[in-house]
Amino acid sequence: MKKVIIGLSGGVDSSVSALLLKQQGYEVIGLFMKNWHDESVTISDECPWLDDSNDAMLIAEKLEIPFQTVDLSKEYHSRIIDYMFNEYENGRTPNPDVLCNREIKFDIFLEIALNLGADYIATGHYCQVNKINKDDKEIYRLLAGADEKRSIIFSVSTKSKTAI
Repeated sequence: MKKVIIGLSGGVDSSVSALLLKQQGYEVIGLFMKNWHDESVTISDECPWLDDSNDAMLIAEKLEIPFQTVDLSKEYHSRIIDYMFNEYENGRTPNPDVLCNREIKFDIFLEIALNLGADYIATGHYCQVNKINKDDKEIYRLLAGADEKRSIIFSVSTKSKTAI
């Protein structure tokens, strides 16, 4: 059975993706990425990442799949936050979604998933992958999602071909 590590956020999109993968016969493992934990900047005493993590854990329990949380907050701060402020200081405006997808979800998350023995990774992102054969080689192409209003092709377009 092929193993899929899914970035399980606790939201509808990744939850449905996990369900569909399980129904298709994959071994699915949910992985929640804690990217931020500086509670000094929240408006209330609430801890939003903890609520999201709990939601993801409840989904994993309901789907009867293994679940774990990984703390990527240091990596997120150094690769995304510090980079963004440096770019702002230099008069440029980076896109944090593109950075997060490239630096966190499809670099660190991919590495963690591979270390857990994943054959594939998945998220709730709206895009499609198309496989073609060219010169006796399999080539994967990243395509816009079927729902163009929700497609995030731009923010995942910097993924490596290996990640796709």
